Amino acid sequence: MAHDRERLAAILGEIRSFLADRADAGWAARYARYFKEGYDPYGIPADVWEAQKARWSAAYVGELGLAGLLDLGDLLLASGKYEEGSLAVYLVGRCREQLDRPAYQRLGAWLEGGVRNWAHCDLLCGDLLSFCLRDGRVPLAGMAAWRESPFKFKRRAVPVAMLGLLKAQPDTVSLAAFLRPLMLDRERAVQQGLGWFLREAWKVSPRPVEEFLREWKDSAPRLIFQYATEKMTPEGKERFRRR
Repeated sequence: MAHDRERLAAILGEIRSFLADRADAGWAARYARYFKEGYDPYGIPADVWEAQKARWSAAYVGELGLAGLLDLGDLLLASGKYEEGSLAVYLVGRCREQLDRPAYQRLGAWLEGGVRNWAHCDLLCGDLLSFCLRDGRVPLAGMAAWRESPFKFKRRAVPVAMLGLLKAQPDTVSLAAFLRPLMLDRERAVQQGLGWFLREAWKVSPRPVEEFLREWKDSAPRLIFQYATEKMTPEGKERFRRR
């Protein structure tokens, strides 16, 4: 790690002590139904959580900088606790303007086991990875290998991060083509991410997205189409029923 291990351990201990002291089992249980792959929160009420995140940001961002926050994030994500993973993404987000390709690769490594649920995946994509793509800090081609990752949330991150390109680069033909290697993916989380992207791309440019969907309608998983056609009329959805 780039920063002093003892200092990082002390900060981690402070964070975990705060969270453990304020854990609320009732609050933790209210969101469990949204996580089929599992959910392990402390259960911190929203108002307490938002206020404390701001305090930690003020205390640690200046001291640690981007490199130290990435190191701290490695430790936070290792626990599997929901709030710790969310905090890792939040703190790095305070240094978003400093992100470069090596930092992007570090964030990608978080998707290889550290990120264990769709919410952390989507938070990482929405706050950080989409920004890198949209701002041109990393080319989309830099995600090509992610499509073959053995980690499902790294594969899901491809279409979800690409959502940020739809306004900056509304070439839905080339964007959809980039997703071809994922269209037969068997993981539900990946299929949902693909459908989400295609639904939003359809809003921007319906015709090329519909042509892409017609190509896959008899082979790709139906969950992709359930999401992708969600905003279409009943007649529009009917065109994509499998023969």
